[in-house]
Amino acid sequence: MLLLSIDTSIRGCSVAVHNDTGLLAAYDLFTDKSSSAMLTTLMRDSVTHAGFALSDIDAIVVAKGPGSYTGLRVGVSTAKGLCYALDKPLIAINTLQAMALQLAPFYPGHLFCPMIDARRMEVYAAVLDENNAFVQETQAVILTENSFENLLATNKVVFFGDGAAKCKPLFGQHANAVFPEIDIKPSAKTVGQLGALAFANGQFEDVATFEPYYLKDFMSPAPRKASTLVQ
Repeated sequence: MLLLSIDTSIRGCSVAVHNDTGLLAAYDLFTDKSSSAMLTTLMRDSVTHAGFALSDIDAIVVAKGPGSYTGLRVGVSTAKGLCYALDKPLIAINTLQAMALQLAPFYPGHLFCPMIDARRMEVYAAVLDENNAFVQETQAVILTENSFENLLATNKVVFFGDGAAKCKPLFGQHANAVFPEIDIKPSAKTVGQLGALAFANGQFEDVATFEPYYLKDFMSPAPRKASTLVQ
């Protein structure tokens, strides 16, 4: 098994190569630049540095979202293009589930709430247990002081991701709310880990019909009205 994984859920991009023994190569580039500017270069370099060619890849794994509309379109379009060009299967992984996998080994017995900023007081969030199983499915959450109060009443919950900063003023003092000091971003490393499990179980997507998991419809800003001249 040789997998090429891509995550463009937020600004920048992350690429990784895995085989049966684990991670072979990875690049994480989180900048203000569009993910499309560097993605193909990082894919080529990661596969080359792992000692392979793109034609050796057995499947393409992509983070399907939620996340940035533009980023997800770039990542999924690139992944689908590779699948068509190389005649390889496509595997799609939930971005938040892959984020939770990054912290699970460090907080035994906790629940994990990865969050991606969705502007204003809204976040894309899910809650998973230490076995990476969903306790609460992915959803768009408008944060208030009462958000997650039922879970926090009986569980230690780790809040992280670029949306978690919005939680601190609301319920950051709760005894069961945990906010790690490190900055956790979506990464192709854990997308590839979950992709390996999906590959073993034959969980592939229909390349022709697959679309990113936007979670919400795209809302473009209303056009500005032309100013009226005052006579």
